[in-house]
Amino acid sequence: MSDAVEDTDELPSTAGDLAAEFPEVWDEYAALGKACSEAGPIEGEEKRLVKLALAAGSGSEGAVHSHVRRALEDGVDPEALRHVALLAVPTIGFPKAVAVLTWIDDIADGE
Repeated sequence: MSDAVEDTDELPSTAGDLAAEFPEVWDEYAALGKACSEAGPIEGEEKRLVKLALAAGSGSEGAVHSHVRRALEDGVDPEALRHVALLAVPTIGFPKAVAVLTWIDDIADGE
């Protein structure tokens, strides 16, 4: 079993199930994510906030949860995460941005 699949215990069940059933696919997906992450100059907190903004813009609650979890693990201030939702208001609209804020708080309030 590859390292990427061994780390799937922390994945949401659906992603973990896919990784366990199709380890080669998961390994390639993880490698693509790593390559994209290392392809440019954005680092640290900035990278976490950008990834959160992309998840918010895509309207994916699961992705928002995942990126909030990772950002908090990296020491990003929860208020910076909430600011991403506020910055989204003029772009994705008030109702969607409020939804994103609630998704952020789902995780940030539990930490």
